[in-house]
Amino acid sequence: MSLSVSLMIAAGLLLAVAPVIAADPDMGLRIPIPPQAPMTEGLADLGTVRLWYWDTGGTGEVVVFLHAGSGSADFYPYQQPVFVNAGYRVISYSRRGHFKSELGRDIDTFFATDDLLALLDHLKVDRFHVVGNALGGYVALDVALSKPERVRSLVLASSMMGIAEPEYQRTLQALRPKPFSELPPEVKELGPSYRAANPGGVAEWKARHQHSAGRAPVRLRNKLTWETIARLKVPTLLMTGDADLWIPPFLLLQIGDRFPGSEVTIVRDAGHAIQWERPEMFNAHVLDFIDRKARR
Repeated sequence: MSLSVSLMIAAGLLLAVAPVIAADPDMGLRIPIPPQAPMTEGLADLGTVRLWYWDTGGTGEVVVFLHAGSGSADFYPYQQPVFVNAGYRVISYSRRGHFKSELGRDIDTFFATDDLLALLDHLKVDRFHVVGNALGGYVALDVALSKPERVRSLVLASSMMGIAEPEYQRTLQALRPKPFSELPPEVKELGPSYRAANPGGVAEWKARHQHSAGRAPVRLRNKLTWETIARLKVPTLLMTGDADLWIPPFLLLQIGDRFPGSEVTIVRDAGHAIQWERPEMFNAHVLDFIDRKARR
């Protein structure tokens, strides 16, 4: 793991932390949704299921965004035009049962990675960069392990990654006692700085969440263990927010040590939905990573 370290003073203690992009504390917390680049959208018929997707087209390298369990392909308006302007073809889709996508006829036997690859075959995409947020990171890691020859780079943002190690699972359960599940979704997903600074953004997030949440399982092809992760051969960036209740910085730094040659970034004033709360930081980190490590 490659890690830049900055220092901060907190409660009289000197703490080492992962890179923090510091600027105006309010920067990004009230940023409006930008105009979207031209794109096509539709239902891709993959045989056993039809999945809703959008695709900006073009001849640039492909970046695929995989949404969180609380979201859909409708959750990347801050990324779509920025990555297009950087020269990429950008694609996202809603997993089964999420916004505009069907559950399909093989709901008890399908693999999420197979859906992703079938969609990209349908769109005539061979190699791609994959960016997975939260539950989307499970699928992103699974496809990188299953088909590394097709994945140019891997970004796992605010994701618990589906790692099946018992000690790791016990830690996650301890972080989320039973009352946690009873919190409103915006409290579990959005950091307190964002909720305080941007009630309009919270309202928009809640509206998209209400029409996005899905019912299909995310079934993986690989059992994700430290052993399987050690075999990963794809350049990897791990990200979380400093206020993420699901995957806090300390835990992500420990996980980063298990990923060969990975980088870890901690985003300031962000909860679980970094790409929504701090899009300028999220976009800058991901684009920089792709440009430095993975464009080939």
